[in-house]
Amino acid sequence: MSDVYSPPNDPLVILHEDHELLVVDKPSGLLSVPGKGEHLSDCLLARVQAAFPTALLVHRLDRDTSGVIVFALSPHAQRHLGLQFERRQVKKTYVARVWGEISDKKGSIDLPLIVDWPNRPLQMVDFENGKKAVTDWRVVRARAGETRVRLMPQTGRSHQLRVHMKEIGHPILGDPFYAHGPAREYPRLMLHSETLQLRHPDGGAGVRINAPAPF
Repeated sequence: MSDVYSPPNDPLVILHEDHELLVVDKPSGLLSVPGKGEHLSDCLLARVQAAFPTALLVHRLDRDTSGVIVFALSPHAQRHLGLQFERRQVKKTYVARVWGEISDKKGSIDLPLIVDWPNRPLQMVDFENGKKAVTDWRVVRARAGETRVRLMPQTGRSHQLRVHMKEIGHPILGDPFYAHGPAREYPRLMLHSETLQLRHPDGGAGVRINAPAPF
């Protein structure tokens, strides 16, 4: 995977739109927010705001992760959604293809994470200073030397799913940071935000948005 930033030019895929919420399906390879420098200015937020000028950031996905991401269309919605994320009331499900065949059907990973300063943006496990990070996982199928899993993060640490899967010996395929050798040689990071469940900022009704994985 090249270090040169050349994001895809896919048109916006809108999964849900109303007076308070905009939910889109982010392509892999596109930053959620601008990076440092003009060459990293193209991002999902800028593209969304070009079409929806009132759109505000609520959360983000890694550049290489695809899938469901929500934007607020008013300051009220941004506050409401921000609190839901902060209080871990938003339920997120990801799909991943990982290296090796996992023998168990499901499990939970509880490993605290901290930024690996000399190698940032990489993250690492640190039992003394790390912040609590928990990921539940469930096998969809295991065959041909890889496993398709559903990942349900209970916390929202940076690179959480990527580090957690690497730590149990099953790095996510195509991960330019945490996979090595044949596990890294894939056209993209095989991680997709499949489902997001939250409460609507106007009235609190449950909203569930789904985007099938493209792999």
